[in-house]
Amino acid sequence: MTNILAPENSSQLVDAVRSARADGTTLEVIAGGTRRGYGRPVDADAVLDVSGLTGVIDYDPAELVLTARPGTPMREIASLLASRGQHLAFEPTDQAPLWGGAGGAGTLGGALSVGLGGPRRPMAGGARDHFLGFEAVNGFGHLFSAGGKVIKNVTGYDLPKLAAGALGTLCVLSEVTVKVLPAPADVATLALEGLDDAVALRALAMALGSPAAVSGAVHLPYGADGLGDGPLTLLRLEGVPVSVAGRAASLQTLLTEVAPRARLIGGEESRRLWRDVGDLHPLQGSAEDVIWRVSLAPSAGAAFVAALPEGLGGRHFYDWGGGLVWLFLPAAEDGHAAAVRTTLAGVSRDGHATLFRAAEAVRRAQPVFQPLEPGLAALSDRVKERFDPDRILNPGRFYGKV
Repeated sequence: MTNILAPENSSQLVDAVRSARADGTTLEVIAGGTRRGYGRPVDADAVLDVSGLTGVIDYDPAELVLTARPGTPMREIASLLASRGQHLAFEPTDQAPLWGGAGGAGTLGGALSVGLGGPRRPMAGGARDHFLGFEAVNGFGHLFSAGGKVIKNVTGYDLPKLAAGALGTLCVLSEVTVKVLPAPADVATLALEGLDDAVALRALAMALGSPAAVSGAVHLPYGADGLGDGPLTLLRLEGVPVSVAGRAASLQTLLTEVAPRARLIGGEESRRLWRDVGDLHPLQGSAEDVIWRVSLAPSAGAAFVAALPEGLGGRHFYDWGGGLVWLFLPAAEDGHAAAVRTTLAGVSRDGHATLFRAAEAVRRAQPVFQPLEPGLAALSDRVKERFDPDRILNPGRFYGKV
């Protein structure tokens, strides 16, 4: 039976990590545990569960700053911010059901440690861009802090950007401070109908390059629940109602030649649609499907999908104006790693393919994250050495030593 350590405050967290280091005990760091299926499997001697470090410490709506413990549920954060007309602009997603977890069970620390953003990512930035400061315990068992608690007070090395997306391999968060922003008063979606991939990505590029201030740009080749089975290209507009209506009309006029069939989706239906996109509901297929998350230049998105081997099967959709391709593929022994990465290398020199979901055996056998060039691999190893020289925190979550 796995030993579970459950600290309830920073002092207990320090003691737990120091004891583990002294004993040579490796630790799998979790909070809600909803994202354990993301990344390589962690083989650790014990589980360090920080879900007991919960609660909002400070929230100043006027300064647009919130400080909370990492185990604080995201639903609690979202409800508190909504009560003051604010939100987390990097749009953290709730993809726990993809890994067999319960929806709505994620934590703030988990969202920051994974570091993923939703459809607003290209326009508003990701988790790292809204992560102002933190307190944490490193692999030495030292409690330290970085960043600040006000937007103007982040000086020196920007360690929050390093911790965001580090999957708990560098330190264990005990307190986090994030920037919040006013939530848009109105949301509308211009839905373009019947476009193939290439034309759809052209329309998305035109919209993103226009003055319309588009905050979401997605192409769903297979449609979406309740909106039909045909291809849908979605453009989100946010702001005050009169501005949203005016920009939607201008955008529809701009795109008339490439997309003559368009309709406007408003209100709560529009909000639900973008939550579904962020949580990957448009392609919720078999639980056995392998999921790939492929990041590349938007202009190469359609070419990448078209170049995938015939007979591969599966479905796909585009986010971030074509710069993010989601692939849902049938289960395979290698997770289709060779096919996906070889195809990506043929169309994009700077692309990244992440094995977002696969069986544990596949994630052990195949690189989950894009393999690093030797120089970057050495740099990554040196960073790990500075924070956790004994490799006790989430060992192997990224690569062999990291």
